[in-house]
Amino acid sequence: MQRSLILVFFFTCLTLGLFAQEVVYQTFKDTRIVNTHSIETLKAGMMDFRVGHRFGDIAGESGGWKTLYGLENAADVAIGFDYGLTDEWMVGINRAKGAGPLRQNVNTFTKFRLMQQEEGGNKPFSITVLAAGTVSTQAKTPTQGSLSSFDKGAHRLSYHLQVLFAKKFSPYFSIQGGGGWTYRNIVPFNDVNDLVSISLSSRINFTKALGVVLDFNYPISELRTIENGYYPIVGIGLEWETGGGHVFLINLTNAEGINETDYLPYTRTNWLDGEYRFGFTIARLFKL
Repeated sequence: MQRSLILVFFFTCLTLGLFAQEVVYQTFKDTRIVNTHSIETLKAGMMDFRVGHRFGDIAGESGGWKTLYGLENAADVAIGFDYGLTDEWMVGINRAKGAGPLRQNVNTFTKFRLMQQEEGGNKPFSITVLAAGTVSTQAKTPTQGSLSSFDKGAHRLSYHLQVLFAKKFSPYFSIQGGGGWTYRNIVPFNDVNDLVSISLSSRINFTKALGVVLDFNYPISELRTIENGYYPIVGIGLEWETGGGHVFLINLTNAEGINETDYLPYTRTNWLDGEYRFGFTIARLFKL
């Protein structure tokens, strides 16, 4: 009898321990939020075909009825593929129109999850690192001193590194913070190559399939102040999982560019001046 009680106690403790350290999934529904990458990575062998679009200003000097509230203009368009090498490691590539001074951009990235949140374990949050690169393929311009004069081939390149931390507090609320470093090989004479930024994002679920996502990116720079015509990047979106893991996102943001090397250094559009725009992202998953 005593031996039986000991065995029951042992297996009860073991079972409770396993449940206590259950891995937390779907902190966010997608690998992106609005402008920011999320901590999520694709499962191994999954390919994600993505189309992202940013229209023109809804209001302000460039918006209103004359441009059908921005719908007749395209600030940026990106089409690409992401692929899960393992459950923790993914890569991606897209071609974007570009909204900054460098256009026709080919953007690549790799993202690796270092730690995944556990319920009741010693991993209270998730950590993911992102490394991205951009090359401009636009033709050289003859204007001396222009960013697109490309005196050197390396001037076409920009890079971005970011560390992301996230926690899922409940099935209805998640939050993410991050710190980033962007480096551009060519900048205007009054700028510096390095740019540090911070980000804050969240997701609020209404149902299992429908939720609101928000993100905020703030470049830390002496040049990038409101007085100099630069503004923090703010986005809000309605996220809908249509079934089978396919996600459709409709958003509003003042960012014109879609990729980090574009919107972080070059956002000069202000929500308070009506310089925000409709955008959408369509993501379609395939198993390879």
